Amino acid sequence: MKAKVYLIGAGPGDPGLITVKGRACIAAADVVVYDYLASPALLQCARPDAELVYVGKKGGDHTLPQEEINALLVAKAAGGAMVARLKGGDPYIFGRGAEEAEVLVAAGIAYEVVPGVTSAIAAPAYAGIPLTHRDFTSTLAFVTGHEDPTKAASSIDWEALARGIGTLVFFMGVKNLPHITRQLTAHGMSSDKPVAVVRWGTTAAQQTVTGTLATIESAVRAAGLKAPAIIVVGEVVGLRDRLQWFEKRPLMGKTVVVTRAREQASDLVFALSGLGAACLECPTIQVAAAADGAPLEQAIANLGSYDWIVFTSVNGVRFFFERLFAQGRDVRALGHLRTAAIGPATAERLRSFGLTTDILPDSYRAEAVAAAFAREAVRGKKILLPRAREARSVLPEALRAQGAIVAEVVAYETRAVADAAEALLQRLEKRQIDLVTFTSSSTVKNFKALLPPADFERLMAGVTVASIGPITSETARGLGFEVHISAQTYTIPGLCEAIVAFYART
Repeated sequence: MKAKVYLIGAGPGDPGLITVKGRACIAAADVVVYDYLASPALLQCARPDAELVYVGKKGGDHTLPQEEINALLVAKAAGGAMVARLKGGDPYIFGRGAEEAEVLVAAGIAYEVVPGVTSAIAAPAYAGIPLTHRDFTSTLAFVTGHEDPTKAASSIDWEALARGIGTLVFFMGVKNLPHITRQLTAHGMSSDKPVAVVRWGTTAAQQTVTGTLATIESAVRAAGLKAPAIIVVGEVVGLRDRLQWFEKRPLMGKTVVVTRAREQASDLVFALSGLGAACLECPTIQVAAAADGAPLEQAIANLGSYDWIVFTSVNGVRFFFERLFAQGRDVRALGHLRTAAIGPATAERLRSFGLTTDILPDSYRAEAVAAAFAREAVRGKKILLPRAREARSVLPEALRAQGAIVAEVVAYETRAVADAAEALLQRLEKRQIDLVTFTSSSTVKNFKALLPPADFERLMAGVTVASIGPITSETARGLGFEVHISAQTYTIPGLCEAIVAFYART
């Protein structure tokens, strides 16, 4: 795997469209060399110690000329590194991947090509435009839109394109759109031929403008569309009215900040992205095992003396079982215990270890668990409560009031992190954030700490705040946030439903 270059197609923008092999190569690489059009989310797949090198080209502004990119790939691989060369779309379709491969061959560097989903296919598909359809066309051509219109002679056979191909897809042609439309009509294509221009295809910023060869230039100008964009010419464009799906999603175009711990953010990011949002991951907390693990160790050693065990979060379950297994024990050690859990996610995590919960209240908060215990005979019973260091005292106090003997044990703690603070502040300054989500009181407190106090109100002006439930909302209001959305069901799906309902109303 060492001393090798992988020319990887990063796909068209949606990070979910990279291939399994492409993701695996990024994860294994010593060096990742990436382009402007490669999704930043893919860099999260890289090892923490991997070297990340940006060589993007944007609107004629080249971070590195192609010759220097070639030399960089050779130098890194010659030094013994495994290099992931991440290129937008597919490396061999107008991506200069073949040029890089030729240089590697000349230098005696081993390489592999990992094909990617080209934007020529993906962007129209996300816009509701199938490039082929048996009722409209059986021919398809990909054409560069970068050709210099001032050249004495074109290398493109415009007559063949205009008269012989059913669907045309032009890469990177927005700047030359007037030249493209003139050439096609001049060589025999009807001025009524449908045309679509898709900008930032497959991303939450996707924008599509349709028209005809006669009208598309003015339509694109009116919409302010700029590169990067794909141009589609052909009768199949007419299918968009019936087949468009991506741009109809309820959170399309919204940029949402996810403040949850990175290792737990994936389900919320996945759900919001599926609803059309662009997610900015800004973890404000890191969940870690308790700094002093002795009390939990001792509680697990004495499990036989307890009657109940209560889990208030997925993290409590995780860190409890990690320590249980580290002692060489397994779930059988809990066979005599009755269990209680807050929330379906916590109950589901318990089931993954083979345990069902005896108490699962309808409301997913500590007060509801305490109320549920009121129906149990807990006086004199010993209850183990492994949970966060920062947890509220409501539950143990209520259980003690009912006569239970409660052992509170710190199983984990949350620590503030600020890895994404700079990117967050830049986005807030530029008014590029629509919504911030909070999934716990700790995410609220640590998010607030990232914002300069003197600029807090200005930065949050116009930003919608969504909270997973009343406790988190109370914390947010106490710190000066205006809470616009508070989920009625205190779960990730419940939070997403509340966000969709809010935007449906507004």
